[in-house]
Amino acid sequence: MTYLTVVSNKPADPTEPLAYRDMSTPLGEMRLVASPKGLRGAWFTDQELLPPADGWMLTDSDPILEQARRELDEWFAGKRRTFDVALDPVGTTFQHQVWHALCALDFGVLTSYGELARTVNRPKGAQAVGGAVGRNPISIIIPCHRVIGADTSLTGFGGGLPRKQALLAHEGNRYLSRSPRARRVCDGQAELSW
Repeated sequence: MTYLTVVSNKPADPTEPLAYRDMSTPLGEMRLVASPKGLRGAWFTDQELLPPADGWMLTDSDPILEQARRELDEWFAGKRRTFDVALDPVGTTFQHQVWHALCALDFGVLTSYGELARTVNRPKGAQAVGGAVGRNPISIIIPCHRVIGADTSLTGFGGGLPRKQALLAHEGNRYLSRSPRARRVCDGQAELSW
């Protein structure tokens, strides 16, 4: 995937044209948003952090949105493990460091907030890392669902714990309940009937 942004401490340009489209997934509707440079956001439409579409242009013909839709469809179908769509999320330098570290995780590989903090050279910054993970604007493609508790517990997810549980199962990490205290029970690719 192309994700070159590292420093972005300034707010997004309010005059920058943004295009969006909604798509169906096995886990509910998602809204994809693109700038001319890449995918700006991918949220489930019932997520609390979904920004309003004010000023965005609804379209089915944007090439970035179409590529993101196709790649997500392939991912859900089990035909893709990585993404190639260009990314253009807006965030602080620290958030970008965390999001880059998430993108470096292979399909099915999990990490904890503490491990992620060490990866971005903030060994005592697990709480700050949690804040950056929680502000991830590109669900699934920037795989924040792969962050779990140090004891393998199922931790929060902006799209809800049922979706996180399903995303982890799709990548071979099974949890028997949706409780935040649930622990991972197995590894290996799971067979899901989306």
